[in-house]
Amino acid sequence: MSKNPDPLARALADMRAAPPDLSRPVLLAGPTASGKSALALALAQEQGRVIINADALQVYDMWQILSARPSVAEMADVPHYLYGCVGHGQEWSVGHWLRAVAALLATHANPIIVGGTGLYFRALTEGLVEITPIPPHIRAEADMRLAQAGAEALATDLDSATRAQIDLANPARVQRAWEVLCATGKGLAEWQAQTPPPLLPLSQTTPYVLRPQVDWLNSRTDSRFASMMAQGALAEASAALPHWQPRAPWARAIGAAELIAHLQGHISLSQAVADATLATRQYAKRQRTWFRNRMGAWQALL
Repeated sequence: MSKNPDPLARALADMRAAPPDLSRPVLLAGPTASGKSALALALAQEQGRVIINADALQVYDMWQILSARPSVAEMADVPHYLYGCVGHGQEWSVGHWLRAVAALLATHANPIIVGGTGLYFRALTEGLVEITPIPPHIRAEADMRLAQAGAEALATDLDSATRAQIDLANPARVQRAWEVLCATGKGLAEWQAQTPPPLLPLSQTTPYVLRPQVDWLNSRTDSRFASMMAQGALAEASAALPHWQPRAPWARAIGAAELIAHLQGHISLSQAVADATLATRQYAKRQRTWFRNRMGAWQALL
């Protein structure tokens, strides 16, 4: 036996050594390129479970390649839900996702819920308050102010409790908090203090989080985008170009903005690939930080 087994093989062996309780859902979180989809598939095959997506980009139908969605063959082998089910013109949020998961849990009591969107897992296990929809004119003003002055300008308008609570380095989170305050007159922190009980408390699940070695993960993220390009990522971005909206939630697929910039003639293809590769590394780093800070009670793998 190798002294240094593949980290994914080791993670699967750890799962097999103490198999998760078949009566409980399994939660499997991890950064991009960490192999969580492959682990979920292997466990689902062995234990007869279905798989539910907890990745905010893999829900969109236009991103098969750029979101690293499971292949058609993999999805045919084991039932997969909430993958490629949302069009670019549809409204989609963590609330939509949570309601969809609730419906699935009614017929699939022990799924594997796998993904890299920490906010989805937080809503699932800690609860989610339903906030009044944001009027279009406030969304448009937020978009304009973010483009003109940046997230820092929006953050200065937030109440102190919300500023202390959200990730101020994440422009999308800052914009969301600003919109909520302007639309409702209440800060996001005040809204979240009214959060109802969670759909699936952590104590009722088997939660795993992948914590790979940084060098190993960086190597995988560096090769991932080259693989995506070979699979047709540029054609996928080209198909999205006619309805491209850079601030839309679906436009946050890693590498999409860079390839669109190339297609629009702003940068070379080699520069787009280099920028997208770097963006993948940076995104994985943000995920690792989020998981480290928020998922201390989860069982670590890798």
